[in-house]
Amino acid sequence: MRDRQMSRGARRAREFEAFVAGAAGRLLHAATLLTAEAPDANPRARRLLTLALAHTYARWDRLHGEDPYDCARQHLATRFARASWHQYGAFGRARPDPRSPLAALAPQERLILVLRLYEGVAEEQAAALLGLPTDRVHSICDRATSTLLHPARPATPRVTGPKVAPS
Repeated sequence: MRDRQMSRGARRAREFEAFVAGAAGRLLHAATLLTAEAPDANPRARRLLTLALAHTYARWDRLHGEDPYDCARQHLATRFARASWHQYGAFGRARPDPRSPLAALAPQERLILVLRLYEGVAEEQAAALLGLPTDRVHSICDRATSTLLHPARPATPRVTGPKVAPS
């Protein structure tokens, strides 16, 4: 009996290690986009990834045919949403790194854009995951995409010609 439990535990650990080896890089990139940190300095994204992987490992035996990547991504997204949408959330107070490609977006816009465009999650699934109406997810994604494609230009000082003294 004990050998069987040890064997099951070792198999579980090997399966999870294989999953992490294949999925951790993509999940970390998604978390880095969400937190709008620089790719080489992303402690909040790494924390999000660690929490998502820990949650997935805790549920590993109960997944029963579910996609572990989907489970980890859902936890990553909901954890980010809870932390950033609350007034005093750790991710909401953090300023985006200007080197991040999504620095110009608000946390909710980043979340929806990453889910829809980077992760390929359907509009209906993203809406259900975030508890928002589908048309709201659609409009937020459109606005975020527009912001990225057509960034606001910084104001430039007006240059006036030289003043000519009346003669």
